Amino acid sequence: MRLNDKVAIVTGAAQGIGLATAIRFAAEGARVVVADLSAARVEAAVASLRAAGGRALGCLVDVTERATIDAMVAEVRTEWGRIDVLINNAGITKDARLAKMSSAQFDSVIAVNLKGVFECTQAVAESMVAQGSGSIVNASSVVGLYGNFGQTNYAATKAGVIGFTKTWARELGPKGVRVNAVCPGFVKTPILETIPEEVMQKMVAKVPLGRLGTPEEIAAVYAFLASDDASYLNGAVIEVSGGIQL
Repeated sequence: MRLNDKVAIVTGAAQGIGLATAIRFAAEGARVVVADLSAARVEAAVASLRAAGGRALGCLVDVTERATIDAMVAEVRTEWGRIDVLINNAGITKDARLAKMSSAQFDSVIAVNLKGVFECTQAVAESMVAQGSGSIVNASSVVGLYGNFGQTNYAATKAGVIGFTKTWARELGPKGVRVNAVCPGFVKTPILETIPEEVMQKMVAKVPLGRLGTPEEIAAVYAFLASDDASYLNGAVIEVSGGIQL
């Protein structure tokens, strides 16, 4: 088990890619912190991981509220003594064309997808630097690489996350902390449930592999980056998209 005894915080861990990541990490031997907004979903996820023999701790976290992040970090350090991995997975979409996007739509996506990544990373960095090791994995997107119609706010955050990754890799790498990013393509998650079938088919048509990705496929890449198998990967931006061309 390549993540044996590593303490891993996963934000947005109660559903979708985050839940798949929590499950994969637990199976790989990690002690998993399930961080999410919904108490019911956090409780269910933790119960599921423990029932499968995993070690899990649930924390109610709003990544736009630093106090909840700091409380989680304090609890994890008290419970398990260290933090080895942070998966900045939490994210939202509020799509609209430029002409119709409201300030509220723009600001809410920036707050979660960009500032939330900053807040969570800043909150754990001190612990990782003190122990001389750590792996931070940021969820970007192919939209951050190529842009996408109707996603001004989302594209800005995901491009920004790449900028974070490159910068923090330089700042934290000399202190033993690796920072990398993953750019998923279109993945079967609750975020896609509101998309009309006709639009979904057009999305799939852009993927050379001819299908959407699965949360488990993204989780597998997260697990690799979190592990010592990726010990010389720092500042990398890995596209996991089936070769999509937007």
